[in-house]
This record gives sequence, structure tokens and C-alpha cells, in this order.
Amino acid sequence: MYAVMAAVDGNEASTVLEDQEIEELVENGNNEAEEVSGNIQTDDEQFEKVQRAYKMIQESFINDVDETELLDGAIHGMLESLDDPYSVYMDESSARQFMDSLDSSFEGIGAEVSMTNGRVTIVAPFHDSPAEEAGLRPNDQILEIDGENIEGLSLYEAVSKIRGEKGTTVTLTIQRPGVNDPINLDVVRDEIPIETVYSEIVEENGQTIGVIELRSFSENTAERFEEELAEVESHDLDGLVIDVRGNPGGFLQSVEDIGSLIIPGGEPIVQIEDREGEKIRHLSSLEEDKDYPMVALIDEGSASASEILAAALMEAGGHEVVGKSTFGKGTVQQTLPLGDGSEMKLTLFRWLTSDGNDINEEGVQPTVEVAQPDFFYVSPIDSEEILSLDMTSDHIKNAQIMLEGLDGYDPGRTDGYFDSETEETVKAFQENEGLEVTGEINEETADRLQEAVIEAVRDKENDMQFKKAIELLTE
Repeated sequence: MYAVMAAVDGNEASTVLEDQEIEELVENGNNEAEEVSGNIQTDDEQFEKVQRAYKMIQESFINDVDETELLDGAIHGMLESLDDPYSVYMDESSARQFMDSLDSSFEGIGAEVSMTNGRVTIVAPFHDSPAEEAGLRPNDQILEIDGENIEGLSLYEAVSKIRGEKGTTVTLTIQRPGVNDPINLDVVRDEIPIETVYSEIVEENGQTIGVIELRSFSENTAERFEEELAEVESHDLDGLVIDVRGNPGGFLQSVEDIGSLIIPGGEPIVQIEDREGEKIRHLSSLEEDKDYPMVALIDEGSASASEILAAALMEAGGHEVVGKSTFGKGTVQQTLPLGDGSEMKLTLFRWLTSDGNDINEEGVQPTVEVAQPDFFYVSPIDSEEILSLDMTSDHIKNAQIMLEGLDGYDPGRTDGYFDSETEETVKAFQENEGLEVTGEINEETADRLQEAVIEAVRDKENDMQFKKAIELLTE
């Protein structure tokens, strides 16, 4: 869900546990005896050790102790010991921010995050968000916020530092897989609308193809999907593309309801497995199967509910899935109140695909693997240093890849060496963009180059995955 960044994945288990069951879990779930190291110990016996430690710290620690911070730290510690990036503690302030961010819009950078191996990690930037425009990508790890190291901060403490008023700038220092040096990205916060469904009609080879893009799964996404599906179906479709690329997930109920609109009736949309290994299959209630083919689009930023839908289309629907392997989040969380305004988001279930496959940390594999052009994945250029003739660096390599991906430019090489051909290509770019023609890449040229790449990425003519989906539906 959204915490502005948003912390994966909100009340995703809302269809699995009803309110009464949550109350029973909170009130009575900890009253059962547990077996520890072969011995049966009651809760009282187990917590004596915790109580003794708490009292010792209170009475003997050299500095004054804040009791609230001590208890919050104990809960943090218990959850960290689970080695589960999705089970997190939210104090009253964080819980309130989390609920506020479920509104129709919020102010922030627009990215989904999780805590992975102790680091705040980007799951996916939202489409057309400041995060996407600044160049954030799935699996980027945030090291610093405005120059401040965030090691040791909880997920929600980090998120609260990233949040801010529209128009203000936050500088994120990230570590990107495959890149040696950290990258500094300036992100201008904005109002992030929570419109989750978009559709259009594409005419190709005399055939009519509907395209529905799902950007997340919020409370009203299924309702909006049904509306957009009816709209595109009014055009007598020959095929449908369902795009969940960069979709970080959301409400489980939402994806189940969408599944019942497109997955053949009686087929499983998803299976939910509890800690005892008991499974519940959620079946599609579609009364009349669709008479047109479908293709799903996925990528590394497709997570959770997106993976459920893609897997169901592939396994239960027999449809093609195009793109790259997904994020690999196969667990379900429930937000549980702790009585004082704070909350604990705890992993309670696994979800399995229609065929019963566990994709956690593995992802959904496409039936047709298609990578985007190299410039889709290139890192932003660090504009602090002017790049010029005879220099060599990764930033020059990135600039060369960007130029090569844009229409009309050919730097001749992409190895990071700034030769005369690269210089002439930079000059041509500067002239076409109305910039001072120097042949050097300064801050202004770097920024405009990044903007041009973003525009090219959004151009469907460069979208190899989308073009492949259309090809499969029209061949």
C-alpha cells in the first residue's frame, strides 16, 4: 500500500482475516503454551526473562531510560528476529501516516519500499512519479537521506524522512546492483494521485486491442478495472493487454475481484496457505469466459498482487506473459493493532499461484522473455563533474548509452571513454536542444539528456515488451 513511499503491502490479508478474527488474535493469540527446545513453557515463564531484562535496564543502566522507546525497541527486535522484510512495527505516528496515505492522493516521491537485509529498498517507483522521473529503479537500496546515513532506522522512520511537502526536494543516496559507486538522486516531492487503472484502444493490422494498465491494487481498483474493461470491450476486442509492470501490489481482495472478471470460471485465482500448511483456493466466479486472447506484461517491479494476477492469467487462463521475471513477493501481511495507536504489520500467510507454486524470492517467469533497450535501465548521470574529451568514467558510459538510445544520435561506443565521436554527438544533441554547444556534458546537458531519455522510455515505439504483446495478439 502507500506510505509515500509505501511500505509493502498494507492490509493485504483483509479477505483472509475478518475483524472478529483479528480481535481474537490480538486478545488471545499469545495465551497458548509453546514448545521451546523440547520443553513446554507457559507465556508467564517465557516472559519472566524479558521482564527481568526490562527491570535491570530500568534500574541499572547508566543513563535515563525512556520506557516507551525501550518497549518499542523490544518489539522491533522481535520482528527483526523473524528475518522477514515485510513484518514491521509502526508506532502511533507511523501508523497514523500509514492510514493517511490510503487517501486518494498523498504528497511524496511515489515509490513502494520494503526493508531488505536491513536496508530500505525500492520495490518499484510509481509510473509518472517524481521517483521514476529522478531515475529510481527496483532493488535500489537507500543509504542516505539528505546526506544523513539511515542505517539502523526502521522502515517507517526512513519513510517519514522521505515524505514531505509538494515542491520540496529530497536527496537520496542509493546503492544500485551492478554499480560500484553510490548514486545521488535529487527527487522533487509532488502530490501523488492514487488513480490505479488506465485504459486505451490500439488498432494494429486491422485488429482492435484493448490495453488496461494497473498501477497498484487499492480498495477501488477492481471497481475501476470493471469499468475500464467494459469500456474497451465496447470496441469489439480482438485481444487484451493487461499491464502490471512496475505495479507493487496492494489489497488481496482487489486482485481476487479482478481475477473473477477475466479468469475462467471455477479456476483458482490464488491459493492461500497458513502456517500449518492448510490451503484455501480462491476460485473465479466468472460466468461466461472471455472469447478473446490476453497477454500480461510484467517486469522486475511487478510484485505481490501483480504476480498473483500474472500467474493466474498464465496458469489458469493459458495466456502469454511477456517481459522479465517479477519481484518475488509471495507472502500476505495483516496490520494488527497493539492497543495504544501503534500497529504491527505481520506476515500471516503465503500465497501460491493457481497451480500451487510458491514464487517467494523467485518471481513469476514470463512465457516470452523480452528485455527493454539498454537505455531503459541506465543510471542517471552525476552532473557534479563536467565530462569532456579523453575522460573515462561510468557516467560517460551512461551518457553514451542514453545518446545511442535516442533517435538520430550515435556516439560510436558505449565503453565510457569520451572520444571525439562522442564529443561530436554531444554537440549535435546540444544544438538540437537549444543548449550551449560545447561538446562537454555539464549539469544542464546532463539534465536535458535525462529528460529526453524519460520521454523516449514513455514512447511506446521504444517499448519492446508492449510491441511484443501486440504482435502476439495480432499475428
